[in-house]
Amino acid sequence: MPRTISTRRRRETWDLPEVATRLLVASPVETVLPVVAAIARSVGLSVYRSDGLLDITDERDGVGVERLFDRLSRELTTAEAQVVRVAADPPGEYTALVTRLLTAPTLAVELARRGNTAEVGVLAEAELWSVYQPIVSLDDGAVVAHEALLRGLADGREVGGGDLFFVAESADWLPRLDRIGRECAVSGAAPWLGDADLFVNTHPTSVHRPEADLESTRQLMEDAGLAPHRLVIEVAEPPAVTEHGHLLSVLERYRELGWRVALDDVSAGWASRELLATVRPDVVKLGKRLVQALPDEGARTIFRWVVEAAHGVGAQVVAEGVEDARAAEEVTALGADLGQGWFFGRPVVLEPEPLPVPEELTAPSR
Repeated sequence: MPRTISTRRRRETWDLPEVATRLLVASPVETVLPVVAAIARSVGLSVYRSDGLLDITDERDGVGVERLFDRLSRELTTAEAQVVRVAADPPGEYTALVTRLLTAPTLAVELARRGNTAEVGVLAEAELWSVYQPIVSLDDGAVVAHEALLRGLADGREVGGGDLFFVAESADWLPRLDRIGRECAVSGAAPWLGDADLFVNTHPTSVHRPEADLESTRQLMEDAGLAPHRLVIEVAEPPAVTEHGHLLSVLERYRELGWRVALDDVSAGWASRELLATVRPDVVKLGKRLVQALPDEGARTIFRWVVEAAHGVGAQVVAEGVEDARAAEEVTALGADLGQGWFFGRPVVLEPEPLPVPEELTAPSR
């Protein structure tokens, strides 16, 4: 079987804004609107102002509006851009107009989607797929799982998951990209995963209604014939702390589906202690920075504490960022169960092993 990744890639269509000739700009912060109005007039746009609202029109087929967005991206602060909502080319009918205003993106999102504050083209033009890094048992070196990492190809260059998710968050596309990441991970791994588990990163804030938002992933797992418990959803510690209440409702749905939960980048301290007791994860992952600080005695103390606390709630411990034999020996001695890092394997595209050719097909003809 030839090794190919073309069937694993997907190209998405993102709803990019078109050139606009009229904008409705609203904000509850009155001090921001005069600034927007002044910039709009300076680039030749007509501005009508009423309570909490600007009606801006462009007589030059959208050239002035594009200049306005460019100026706003440079002259407004991030905080100001987040308290302004923008409806481009709004409808004339009153009910539709009100609906558009209520659902209009913030100026920060509009600027990101127009490429003024983020390289939106990186995401809008990218082909997306997953690469996989092995997770091994530190007892015998056997591969027991793979972590899926999203990748993109834009303008002939590979783009990492961090950049993709940065753009998606800026443009308010995080829920969609998070779903795509889960789906790429499952569909890419299904043909070759075997008995190993599949680790997939997720952003809890991207799941608004757990039952509906996670359904496509559940269905894909079922269609692929993968048992639910094979899917391990990774949640990073900082979002877990700040979105604690929402996280618990999402975790409840994960477990209803039979999926397992991993806490990523866990460290020492009250927040970690609270999370471990509340979330009771199936897996705890110690991050690259901590692992690579070993054999520093402070790092060892933190490592031991997390291992003890994780084992206390019945979780396995994965040491990430293991890049040489010394680090592998160190984390094993400190009680980690599993290891991940370049020492065990880099993230790569994986395909099914080719089937053996029957002997009768390889025997020379007589």
